[in-house]
Order: sequence, then structure tokens, then C-alpha cells
Amino acid sequence: MSKIGYSILFFLLVSFTAQAQNPPIVDSNSKLIEFLSAESYNVKKMDSVDYLILVGNVKIRQGKTLLYGDSLILNTSQNTLEGFGNVHINDADSVHTYAQYLKYIGNTKKAFLRKKVKLTDGRGVLTTDSLDYDVSVKIGTYKKGGTLTRNKTKLKSVEGYYYGVTRDVIFRRKVEATDPDTNIYTDTLEYNTYSQLANFTSPTKIISGSRIIRTRNGNYNLGTKKGYLYERSSIDDSTYTFIADDMAINDSLGLGEFRGNAIYASKDTVGFDLLANNIKTNRNKSALLATEMPLLLIKQAKDTMYISADTLYSGKITDLTRPFPKARDSAGKMTDSTLNKYFEAFHNVKIYSDSLQAKCDSLFYALSDSTIRLIHHPIVWTSNNQITGDTIYMYVKDKKPEQLNVFENAFAINKLDSADLFNQIKGTRLNAWFHKGDLTKMSCRGNAENIYFALDNDKRFIGVNHSNAQIIEITFENNEPAKVVFRNRLVGKLTPMGQTHATELKLNGFKWQENLRPKNKFDILANN
Repeated sequence: MSKIGYSILFFLLVSFTAQAQNPPIVDSNSKLIEFLSAESYNVKKMDSVDYLILVGNVKIRQGKTLLYGDSLILNTSQNTLEGFGNVHINDADSVHTYAQYLKYIGNTKKAFLRKKVKLTDGRGVLTTDSLDYDVSVKIGTYKKGGTLTRNKTKLKSVEGYYYGVTRDVIFRRKVEATDPDTNIYTDTLEYNTYSQLANFTSPTKIISGSRIIRTRNGNYNLGTKKGYLYERSSIDDSTYTFIADDMAINDSLGLGEFRGNAIYASKDTVGFDLLANNIKTNRNKSALLATEMPLLLIKQAKDTMYISADTLYSGKITDLTRPFPKARDSAGKMTDSTLNKYFEAFHNVKIYSDSLQAKCDSLFYALSDSTIRLIHHPIVWTSNNQITGDTIYMYVKDKKPEQLNVFENAFAINKLDSADLFNQIKGTRLNAWFHKGDLTKMSCRGNAENIYFALDNDKRFIGVNHSNAQIIEITFENNEPAKVVFRNRLVGKLTPMGQTHATELKLNGFKWQENLRPKNKFDILANN
């Protein structure tokens, strides 16, 4: 150290020793301000107070804290200093602050920085025009606007509180966070400069492309793009809306999980809603997996179709790794993204609409051909009619049944209103046609067999018609049989009602399963 440096240090130590007779209650190192270097110095006495004026690349130390500046004025009586021009505080090599003006209280280690203030901890850079920094606890405060920058992320607010020990910054009032992918708007936000985790404790809006997230409690990592949202948050995109009690999102992989009364509502022309207690999503594949009482609503102006199952899944047809049987020509071009979609339902599948109800073990619905495939023990009810078979294809037009194709062991039953009697038809294959949801025609082929209760003009029973033919066709009016036509190899007889034994009133394999039929949209959530 130069002779000038030693003489100044001696002067400072003498001054501090004289003041030590009545020392304040502070850290033992906080009183000693050690001068290290300067290009020039001057000592002045004003109003019985000694001032040490240091000029040119000034360097001062207090404990583990280094202070730099173009010029510093030290009040040796009050143990304070003022710094002017390129002021720099090195706080134990962990936090660095810069400014054009500094007032520093040595006894309490509090710094008041003004004009072009910058604070950095090696990861984030906080800029403001006015910052109060407590060196002893590494806490910085601004109340006139500030901005924190970390890589391409910027966070700004009217007020801010920086905690150097934990590297947390609390932003308050008109908080805005932006990076290339995400904008966040809120009133209070906590951000960690090392982990890049942002915590929300007030109503918050997160915008990412066309997607808008609204929450009041949660967090989002601007680095990893992972977030957890609570208290009934929502996601609104151009094609869907999501609401759930709890949400977990991973934007880097396009994944999401939604728990607790989750609601997915589509905005495309398909028009469907999905409700469940757990829904997992893959945005990159446009896939949904719903469990825990899932419910699919295929929406329309009237007669919405409700589908429930143990598990519901939706994805893109072009992503299918297995072929599925083609039911009919595509209802539209696969280039239409709204048609490149399918739904699958597994186990305990139930369907309810005003015009049709159904039950089966699994379901496959392809929008490209508007066909719902009911697989494994399917049952379809419409009005007083029940249809069963090994597999049933239900063609949909304007989200209403247009046609049913039943494959293998087809069996159709029509319950008569006036008595516990049933018209029946069975065969290898059965086709049924609908108009605006009403059954209009049925055709059964392949060893078709029929039991039909004939009526006179006054709706009185004439007898029981038991017939076999290659093809049997039934025309319906108001969902009731009105005309029966037999084609090829007709064999049959009409027996008067009083002469027909009870065992001859039902075909072999008859099973009326009204007890399994969903009675309303709430009933499909009940466990059978």
C-alpha cells in the first residue's frame, strides 16, 4: 500500500476508535470501513464533522463488501459515505449493484442507489432508477418501476423486492413478464433468477400464441416451460377451452394433465365437450385421455349425445398405428383437421340421447366417416325397440343416427305398448334406417326369423306370425312396425292368439334388457 493509503487508513482508524466509546449495536465488522485505494484524497472539516474526499477509481472495503466509485465522500463521524459516478457494490462476490449515485450507511449496511441502477446475481439483471439495498441481509427494494432481465426473459413492475440469499424477486403492481413464447400479466409475481420459476398469488393471465391461461394460484417455469395451476384455473385456445381444479402443463413437450371436475370444450365444427376427474393431453398429437368418470358430449342444437365409459381417448386418425374397418366412404377430406379425429371408449360404455340409447364394452368413433362402432356385446335402444349383435356400426348424420348395421347374431325386439308382448326378428345381419332420429325401416338377412303380432284395423290382436325367409323387411311409422315384407324362401304360419303356447312367443336367444338401458343423461354415470 502507498504512503498515502497508509496515512488515510491511520486517519480512519483513529476516527473510528474515538467513536467507539458509544458504539451502536451492529455487527463487529460493520463499523470498520477500510480505504484501499484512490488516485487522490482530501480531508475537510465542516461543522465539526470530518469528511474524507476520495477521487479517481476509489476502492473501499467493509467486511466482505467492496465499494467502488469515481469519487466518494466519507463522513467519518457518522460512518456514512456518498458515491458519485460509476458506483459499484460487490457484496461478497454474490450480488453486484451499480449506479451513478450512492448513499451508504456503514453502521446498518444500507445502500441507497440512484440513477441508472443495476443489480445482478450472475443470472438476472435488475435495472431501475432508484434502489434501496440492505447489504447485511441482501435485500433490494424499488418502488418507482424496475425491470429484471434474464436471457430473453423480461419482468417489469412498479414495485419490486429482491432477496439475494434465495435469489427470489417479488414483483408487485402492473407486473408484466415477457419472453419469446410467453407473456404474463398479473399484480403480484414471485420469480427466482436461478430456477426461473414464477409463482402467482393473484389473478394472472398467461398468453402463449393463441392460448390464454387464467389462474390466481400456481407457478410456471419460464425456462423449462412447466407449470402447475390450482383453484379452478382455465385455458382458452382458438380450438378449445379447458377448466379444472388443478392443472399440470409441460409446454416443452406439449403435455398436460387436468384433475378435479375437468371440462374440455371444443370450438371446432365437430362440437364436443369432455368431462372427467382426470384428463391427460398431448397437444402435439391432438390427443386426449380421460379417466375417472369421463363423459363425452357430442353437441348439437337438439338431442345432444352423451357417452360415458371407464376410459375415453381421442386422437388423430392419421396417427393410428393399427387399421380399423372401413364402414363407408369418408364424409369429407382428411385434409380437414376437424375430420382427422377419432374417439375410443373402453369398458362399460353407455350412450344416451333423446332419440337413442346404447351400451357396449368398447366404442370407436371416426369423424372421417361419421360412424360409431359399438364392439363386444352392443345393445341399442330406440323408442320401444332393442337391437343387439356381435358388432354394431351406427352411421351418424348431423350428429343423429342415420343407419345401423348389425353384424353376426343380429336380434331386434319391439315391445308392444298394450301388453307384455314383443315383435322380434333375428338373422346373420341386420340393417336399420332412421330419419331425424326416428326408426323408419329394418332389413334382416341370413336365415332371418321373425315373430310378429298381427293386428286388425282396430288394433286388436289377430294372431302370432312366426316366419322364416332369406330377407325380412319391416317398415316403421312413429317407431312402431307398420308393414312386414318377406323375400325368398318364405316359410311361416299365423297362429291365433288363444292357440299359441307361451314358449312360442319368443325366438331362441330372446333377451329383453331394459334394465341396462340408460334412462337419462345422469344415468349413464351410474355403475351397472
